[in-house]
Amino acid sequence: MMIGNPNIFAIESEIAKASERLSQMALGYFVLHITGRCYGVRQLDATMLGCSFIEVGRRIARRGSHNAPFPFDAGAAEIAHAFRRALYNFCEDDETFFGMDQAQFAYEVHSKWLTWAPDGDEAFDDGSYVLQIDFEDRVRLIAFRSSEDGLFDPESLGDVSISQDDFYGILQDWKDKFVTEWESIPKVFVKNS
Repeated sequence: MMIGNPNIFAIESEIAKASERLSQMALGYFVLHITGRCYGVRQLDATMLGCSFIEVGRRIARRGSHNAPFPFDAGAAEIAHAFRRALYNFCEDDETFFGMDQAQFAYEVHSKWLTWAPDGDEAFDDGSYVLQIDFEDRVRLIAFRSSEDGLFDPESLGDVSISQDDFYGILQDWKDKFVTEWESIPKVFVKNS
């Protein structure tokens, strides 16, 4: 199932097996398309979809609150670089990020829920990161993959700004259709490993 325009922003998911456990929901994949690039593992056995479903619901509930501690129009590469260096401790002790020290920058990113992906499960085990920034009536998505040196791969960078109504409409549409699809599939019991 694809909701949105993959050349701008879309959510794609597929259910391989539906689970009885609401925390798991289903085995399948959940990926994000931003500016024609796909972020996440697009394989039928990539992840249990419960985390991704819950995170979409949280994003909807927190509409307008994903406010960045840096200018909305800051360069995507600069933001990705600061994110990887500050949050994954690749920085020097006295290094600053948009005028903040490492701890303050990391706190701002976490407290404003800017990191959409990874979302807590294996859906983004391909090294993908997706940041969401709300500003006035817009949502900006910055996506990239980590590089071998632990920072970010500039070739993987995606950056798009869309209206909040369009963005949150895609999230709600995906959530509603996912529930309908999940409810229509016979459930299997998946044991905890």
